[in-house]
Amino acid sequence: MNVSMAERAALRKPIATRDAFGKALVRLGESNPDVIVFDADIAKSTKSAAFHTRFPDRAFDVGIAEQNMMTAASGLATTGKIVFATTYAVFASMRACEQIRTFICYPKTNVKIAASHGGLQVSSDGATHQATEDLAILRSFPNMTILNPADDLSTEWAVFAAAEYFGPVYIRLTRNPVPPIYEDVAGFVIGRANVLRSSPKDQVSLIATGLMVSKALEAAERLEAVGVAARVIDVHTIKPIDRQTIATAARETGGVVTAEDHQITGGLGSSVAEVLGEEHPVPMERIGLRDAFGESGDPEELFTLYQMNTEHIVEAALRVIRRKPSRPHAAEVR
Repeated sequence: MNVSMAERAALRKPIATRDAFGKALVRLGESNPDVIVFDADIAKSTKSAAFHTRFPDRAFDVGIAEQNMMTAASGLATTGKIVFATTYAVFASMRACEQIRTFICYPKTNVKIAASHGGLQVSSDGATHQATEDLAILRSFPNMTILNPADDLSTEWAVFAAAEYFGPVYIRLTRNPVPPIYEDVAGFVIGRANVLRSSPKDQVSLIATGLMVSKALEAAERLEAVGVAARVIDVHTIKPIDRQTIATAARETGGVVTAEDHQITGGLGSSVAEVLGEEHPVPMERIGLRDAFGESGDPEELFTLYQMNTEHIVEAALRVIRRKPSRPHAAEVR
């Protein structure tokens, strides 16, 4: 059953996924005494501060030293602890890049990196704090699992799923509130995308991740208003990517549009293109930053400036449909 964004909005008020992360982390700590939290002087911003207050003996502030934090987190994880290391996405993926690669991914230690302030949505913090390359960087590391939840409930799921999964996990979080998408997360599985909207008459697939899922759903509603049926897929796990769901969508709809708050190179768009290239090539367009840095400004104005808003997804979907090859009549098939 396809649910409109208006109906989804009635579920709950918009919540930043970093806020949902902070609440879920406390709940996880209450149920699992092996959970340890590290932060790098910004616990109030990443919302791990609540864990510090609730479990002061299991929380450590290493100061402005992200590289040391990742190395220490890896060392502590070798003692059997489940370590959550929290910071901004730009600092996790770039300042502590080598430490994540060499001391977390290479030995496959049980560290969960919770990174807030991902993407353009960071808005007024500007280009230096808008992580628009993090998914590409960390996706290239062997043994890394990447989760990019779309709303508060899927963020709670991501926290508990990461804790149960052994090995490095990167969870990308938003600074600002995002619309609710899910009523529950029953059936969520790492590595399996969720089909949120579909019909036998779908003409294009909108494949989105993170906060762009809500924009893809809005785009599908606008397309429906002009007689175009669009499938919407939430790829909450960037790595490992759900090859089967993506290939099936390509075969059944004949065209794909990806949407991500990230560079189109190396993230969701590249991941999906790789799958289509190997499994079932179809016309495709990618919504995201195109080899550009962001700038300070209102998030919605930035999405419009960089052609990443709902109307741009709609336009891309219509272009993809026009590019689809016409199917020959049965009499023409030999």
